[in-house]
This record gives sequence, C-alpha cells and structure tokens, in this order.
Amino acid sequence: QTHREMASGLSMPIGFKNGTDGSLATAINAMQAASSSHRFMGINREGQVALLTTQGNPNGHVILRGGKQTNYDSVSVTECEQEMAKSGLEASLMVDCSHANSRKDYRRQPLVAEDVIHQIREGNKSIIGLMIESHINEGNQSSDLALDEMKYGVSITDACINWESTEALLRHAHEELVPFLENRLKG
Repeated sequence: QTHREMASGLSMPIGFKNGTDGSLATAINAMQAASSSHRFMGINREGQVALLTTQGNPNGHVILRGGKQTNYDSVSVTECEQEMAKSGLEASLMVDCSHANSRKDYRRQPLVAEDVIHQIREGNKSIIGLMIESHINEGNQSSDLALDEMKYGVSITDACINWESTEALLRHAHEELVPFLENRLKG
C-alpha cells in the first residue's frame, strides 16, 4: 500500500508488474490506487514530519512480466487491455522481455521483443514500451564471489543480454517502429 500511495504523488509514469503467478489484478488495483489522491505521513521540504496529500498519478501502466506462463503474446495483451477497460483504466502497458516471458532464459529476450514489435506494427496502440535486462557482458554471476573472481560488466542480479545484442535490438526496434509510432502520435 505504501508504494501505491507514494506513486500517487510522483509526477512521472509508474509501472506496476503483474503478479508472479501471471494475474493482472494486483497491477490493475495498484494503478487504480496510484491514480487517486492519498494522504499519508511523510517528510516535508523542511525535513519535518508532516501529513502529505497527493493529487494522484494518471500515468500508470501495467508491466506484463509473465507468470506461470508467458503473457506477451497478442491474446494476453488483449486480455490485459480488456481487464484495464473493465476497471475504468486506459489501456497502457509495457512488456518485460525477460523473467517469465523469456522463460528465464535471457537469450530469448530478442524473440519476445520481436513479437511485441510485430503487434505494434499490426496496429496495437496500448503497448508503450519494452523492458529488457541488459548489461555490458551477457549472463550473470553471484554477488558472493570474491571481488577478484568477479567478471567486469556482468550482472550480479538477473541474467542479461550483452551490449552488442542490446544495441542491435534497439536499432532493429527503431527501424521497424518509427513509421508506426509517428502515425500513432498523429492520431
């Protein structure tokens, strides 16, 4: 609840991931809560404890991260759009190309991204972005390793695609999507 209240006072887009089981309710409920005004105890600009009031944040979006199965495909995206509409929310979502959507194989992220790019080219207007796990070098390593055993530029959290793959993916997305996104902005 605290995160939802804080998000309601931020003047920036905020994403809410679906549940790890794949359910959308948690993310949609969080979006609804963050879009409303809240009052909570916090610290004011003078560093004093104060009762803060937020205006609500209308710039929330659902992040589809997968769950028991993937949820980046067009059927899952449509289901998310419908659930958001039922809740009175404008459909706005981002697809996490990693985690359960890549079946926890970081090398599958470009395949997930390609599917999402295709959906946008086919006319989807609710997808606002892609999330990828990226680092200088691919893979990941344990943070428990001795410092001299750690590899430079390798994630100590989730496994990532390397910089070359990231650059290729972003350039490809740009080439494929620019005309479609320009048209989306026009109308």
